[in-house]
This record gives sequence, structure tokens and C-alpha cells, in this order.
Amino acid sequence: MPTRVAIKDYLFESRLFMQRSVQALVFAALLIAALVSRLIYLQVVAHEHYITLSDDNRIKILPLPPNRGLIFDRNGLILADNLPSYRLEITPEQIHDIDATLDALSQLVNIRDVDRKRFDQLLKRTPAFKPVPLRFRLSDEEVARFAIDRHRFPGVDIVAGLSRHYPHGPLTAHALGYVGRIDERDLQRIDGSDYSGTTHIGKVGIEKTYEDLLHGSVGYRQVETNAEGRVLRTLVRTPPTPGQNLYLTLDVELQNVVDQTFGERAGAAVAIDPNNGDVLAFVSKPAYDPNLFVNGIDTAAYKALRNDDKQPLFNRALRGQYPPGSTIKPFVGLGGLEYGITSPHAHTFCPGFYQLPGKDRKYRDWKRRGHGTVDLTNAIAQSCDVYFYDLALSMGIDRLHEFLSRFGFGERTGIDISGELPGLLPSRQWKRAARNLPWFPGETLITGIGQGFMLTTPLQLASATATLSRFGERMRPHVVASTQVYGDIELTPLQVEPVPDIPVEKRQDWIDVIHAMREVVLGKRGTARKVGRNAKYEFAGKTGTAQVFGLKEEEKYDAEKLAEKLRDHSLFISFAPLDNPRIAVAVIVENGGSGSAVAAPIARTILDQYLLEPAS
Repeated sequence: MPTRVAIKDYLFESRLFMQRSVQALVFAALLIAALVSRLIYLQVVAHEHYITLSDDNRIKILPLPPNRGLIFDRNGLILADNLPSYRLEITPEQIHDIDATLDALSQLVNIRDVDRKRFDQLLKRTPAFKPVPLRFRLSDEEVARFAIDRHRFPGVDIVAGLSRHYPHGPLTAHALGYVGRIDERDLQRIDGSDYSGTTHIGKVGIEKTYEDLLHGSVGYRQVETNAEGRVLRTLVRTPPTPGQNLYLTLDVELQNVVDQTFGERAGAAVAIDPNNGDVLAFVSKPAYDPNLFVNGIDTAAYKALRNDDKQPLFNRALRGQYPPGSTIKPFVGLGGLEYGITSPHAHTFCPGFYQLPGKDRKYRDWKRRGHGTVDLTNAIAQSCDVYFYDLALSMGIDRLHEFLSRFGFGERTGIDISGELPGLLPSRQWKRAARNLPWFPGETLITGIGQGFMLTTPLQLASATATLSRFGERMRPHVVASTQVYGDIELTPLQVEPVPDIPVEKRQDWIDVIHAMREVVLGKRGTARKVGRNAKYEFAGKTGTAQVFGLKEEEKYDAEKLAEKLRDHSLFISFAPLDNPRIAVAVIVENGGSGSAVAAPIARTILDQYLLEPAS
């Protein structure tokens, strides 16, 4: 039987083919439409977004930190400079293993433990795309060694910059302060965008007070980078605005003379121009080298400074609070005259001690045999304690407090250096609030000779002395005189906030007190007559000796039997020339003993240097 062959249905196959072809065509069209749609979206709709992402792969915005303003003294001598230096920076996102990189870098440059510790701290709070400094002030040899092996360290760069430098070191440390690395506390009080690319900020002193002027404004540059993040070229550059220069009232040559005269003794000296409040000298001894703090002081060095018995980090001129001792007597005497409680010719008998009515306790005079009969001039010139015990009791603590407060005792002077302390001017209200005790008459007596609760700073004493020399005309002490915008020649004087003058009831009262202060240094029986010898100008002064600890009623002070830290502080205030004062000085030498023997010669040296030496 012959084989049957199936007849093909050409029509069906043709239809099936066409159907599948259409389906394939439609599918292809849909794919093409989707592709075109995506291309339209990418090229048209989202063009701006993706072009930005594309640019971010090759274009970066880098901050340009401004140059910090310079600081000069009144004669144009540089006090704070910016020196060229190199720092080593690491960009974390470009490094696979940071620890391994640090270990390898330590073979080329000196990386201390303190450097790694600081780097680790910065690494935690810095975005991964921002460079983090590892080392500052690399030597030329270290730069050269790294340059040879630069190809081994992608993400590691040496950046040229400027580093703060204080050419006079400890001499100006307590006035200028210093800059240091920006830390977490700084970040909480500054605008981060203003400090992009900036690593340092003023920490204390003038550097902190005038940070806004010294810092300047950040700039930016738009750069093109390769795949490794290395800069190929700069596309756009917006230059930073440098900080303003500061010109101070300080005379660095006078400052140096004061420093040398102090030698190794601890204490402070402040000199002020009574006519305008210019601070001419601002010395706190001992001091420290502020350059140690600029790029991070190592732990051992900081520990040595912190544990030093003489406390070089302590700003005695601004924050040292001492009993003023007998330097307060001219002000108390003036208060007695102004209130009409005494007169220049009223006499008090000094047997060497004073007793409150009906009391047995004897308040001793510094001179055991007593001064005999004294008036105001002799009491100030010879520093008679008994006279001022009696005057203080007659005034009472309320009037004593009120009058002394007119000179700024017990409050901050408002000087433009951060960290000032107010001292302490005691009163009934203060003692009740601080000790929950009433005020006793005996406390009024010792307040009248600058002992007891009363505390002053050297700056306060200098300011009050300047006010006394100007018959109550008060000037706020200040250290910055003027500013200078980068590129300008002209200086812009800074306006100082005024303070109210002291109302003068009788000008003659002030003349009488100033005359008595003249007798301290130029009179035959003045306590500082030795320091007034051969003076080429007339000047006024007052010695002071402040007790570090109290003596029992019959106990005698013997410095030779005491440890140095228990000896009395030595104080002296002065102004000159007498008829037209140009300088007022306060000197405190810790544990120096007699004010006439130790503090007064230092003050005389300051006066001679400023008044007699030719201007530089």
C-alpha cells in the first residue's frame, strides 16, 4: 500500500509566521521605545542631575583658607607671624587600609604617637572625602623622602601652607595667647562653612578675642581631577580674603625690659597710659612658649608645664587675685577726704597697734614701735597701718565699699583679653551671701589696709592708679589700638567702650593724696625713698606688702624662717611724670617680701625705660 504524505497547510503557516513576525516587531518596537524613552530621560529630563554627578567624578570644590592677620606692637615690630610650612594630609576615602598606610608613612617621616592620636580623633569627625592632617611642619628632608615614594601613597599629599609663629615666644604669651587646632568645642561655636580648609583658631588672649578679624574669609577653587583624585587643573578660583592685621598698644622693648628685670621671680607687671587706656606692658612671670601649642603640644611637655610649681600657664596679670596690701591706702585716704570724715591735717597717734573700743585684741602696725602722731601725708608716705585702721572704722564698710568700687575694684576692667577675673571687694551683702555670716568691725579695719577678704588683680591696680593720676578720669584698658585691612596702608583705630568718670567733689583732695604719694618716693621718710633717688622726673608711688597667711596677735613675721611660698607678696603702684602723667604702673612680686625692696625697683626701671629712653 503506498505511503500517504501529509499535505502542508501553507496558508496556516503563512499566517503563523506573520503573527510571530508582528509580535517580534512589536516587542522590538517596545524595546526601542523604552530605550529611546530612557535616553530622552537621561539626556533631557535628568540632564542637569547626571551632568552634576558626572562632573563630581572629575570636578571637586576645594576650600582656600585665608591667611591669618599679623599682629604688631605699637612700633611696628612683628609679634605674631605666619611662616611657610608643609603638612602631610590623608584623604580617607582614597585609602583602602589607613593603618597600613600610616605604618608605611612612618618609615619616611617622623610620626609620633601624639600625631596618630590626634589624627584618629580628627578622622572620626571629618567626612571621608575631606583631607585630614597627620603631620605639621615637615622638614625639607622629610618632604624629599616622601616625594620619591609619592606614587606608593594614593590619597596622601603634602600641602604647602602657613603656620602661626610667635617670634618673641614667652615674652608676649600671656597677652597674645596662641592659636591651636580646631576641636569639638570650637566647632560648636563657629560656622563650619567659614572655617572650611582652616585647621586653627584662636584659643586664648588677643588671638581669641579678635578671632573674627584675624581669621578672614574662606575662598574656593574648582579643580578637575583624574580617577585617582589627583588635581589636573584649576577651572575656577575665588580667592580668600586675608584676615586683618592688628596693631597693639604694647611696647615690646618695654615688655622685654620688664621681663629681664623680674628675672626668675614670679609675679606680674602692668603699665598703662592714663590718657587713653593703652596697655604699654603686660607681663606675667613665669611664662611659656606659645609656639608649643600651635600644632599640638606633646603630652610630656604639657604635663611639665601644668605640674610646674610656678604655674607658667597662669596669667597673673589678668587672673592673679592678690590682697592689695598698703597700695590701697591712697584710695582709702581719698575716700575719707571725699566723705568729709578726715582732713589733710587731722592727726592720729600711732603707738604701734590699734584696738577697737572695749576690745582687748591689738591690730598691729607693721612698725612695732609705732609712727607717733601722723597726718594723711605722713600716713601714706610712711604707710602707717594704725591711721588707716582708724579711718576705715570711721568710714564703715558700706562707704568703704562704695568709694573703692568707683575705681573699678571688685569688677572686671573690660580689657580686650579673654579670661579676666574681677577680684573681690567685700561688703556686708557679699559676706552674708558667700559665708552666711554677719560683718564684723575688725574686718573693716583690715580691709582699710588691703588685707582680709579683699583681692585685686595687677591689671585692676594699674587701672585704678591711672584713674587716680587723672583726677577721676577713667579709661578702659585695651591692648589693640588699630586694625589694617590687607592691602591697605591706612590704619583704622578701634573704638574703645567708654567708662564713666569718678565725680570729683574737691580737686584739692586729689592733689593732697597725690602729694602724699610723691612723698613715698621723694620724701625724706617715704617707704620707697631709695627708689626715688636721682630720678630725672617727679613721680608718685605707694608700696605694699600683702600677707600670704595670717599671724597670731603677738606673733612676729620672720621671712628667714619661712618657706619661700609663705613669704609676703611685694607690691608697688606708681605714675609719672607727676604734673602730666604718661604712664601708670602696678607691680606684684609673689613672695618677694617688702614692696620697697623688690617691687618698687622694678617699677622704677619701667618708668625710666618708658620716659627716658629715646623712642625707637
